[in-house]
Amino acid sequence: MESLIDQCRRVLQSSVTECKSKWIALSGGLDSSILAYLLKDQKPQAITIITKDFLGTDLTYAQIIAKHTELPLSLMQVSMEEMLDSINETIKILGNFNDIEIRNSIVPYIYLNSLKKKGVDSVITGDGADEVFAGYNFLLKKSEKELVGELKRIKKIMHFPSKDIAESLNMRVETPFLNEDVIEFSDSLPISKKINQKEEKRFGKWILREAFEKNLPENIIWREKSPMQDGSGTVNLTNLFNAIITDDVFSQKKTKILEEDGVYIRTKESLHYYECFRKSNSIKKSNSHEKCPDCNYAINLNSKFCRMCGKFPIN
Repeated sequence: MESLIDQCRRVLQSSVTECKSKWIALSGGLDSSILAYLLKDQKPQAITIITKDFLGTDLTYAQIIAKHTELPLSLMQVSMEEMLDSINETIKILGNFNDIEIRNSIVPYIYLNSLKKKGVDSVITGDGADEVFAGYNFLLKKSEKELVGELKRIKKIMHFPSKDIAESLNMRVETPFLNEDVIEFSDSLPISKKINQKEEKRFGKWILREAFEKNLPENIIWREKSPMQDGSGTVNLTNLFNAIITDDVFSQKKTKILEEDGVYIRTKESLHYYECFRKSNSIKKSNSHEKCPDCNYAINLNSKFCRMCGKFPIN
């Protein structure tokens, strides 16, 4: 009888084989590293995004995996000016000013836009692994009973801005972790194969770590979940906007926006994103019973945060 580890390797290899793209977005995290390993015989090119002005964690890991799998790596170092332009374009495409989503989504915008200029029309990404195999850090503290409910909820609301960005650029992203057979395999797993413990530390995506621990370096297999904003360095945008927007300006603009638009701005970073958002979007107040107390945007069923402004949690 085929073991769960063998099943995992088989369904992922089958899913990856269906990919047509010759490029992979490589962060050096567990998900993209597994895809790089499975794709190594197809010899795709890898692209990694790092901000020039901020320290990101992805660079070293991406270089390790590129060397390990012998994939050619295009390292894109993005200037502050390019990053600010990318913020504008990302907000225009996604139509929100959700600070966490924008910080994370700048990265796919930059690599997709860069690849488009090279004449590339598709890229393979690790999107979906965290949702399908329980990779998010907030899941690690939950009981088994809570996890069952949370994973069902996440699957109902999961969305991937990279797909919206790609579509707007007439490109596509290929997502092997969201293959129907992969999702069906994940649904058949016990919770212990999604979240488990090693040396008193809990890890998500347990089956993925088990299945590829003999094929990838230990520091990749046991790398903790790192949000895209940390890996690329865009998380440091928070400090940037805190430094360049004075308290007086923030206070004045925050008050004016609340009075005129009925939107509560929580941070200086959110203020910048909101001003970008208002250049191409109007505020549409929702008539929905479930709406965000900060921006009046409708809240999706099963969601605990506001897609528009990023408020979390929604009470």
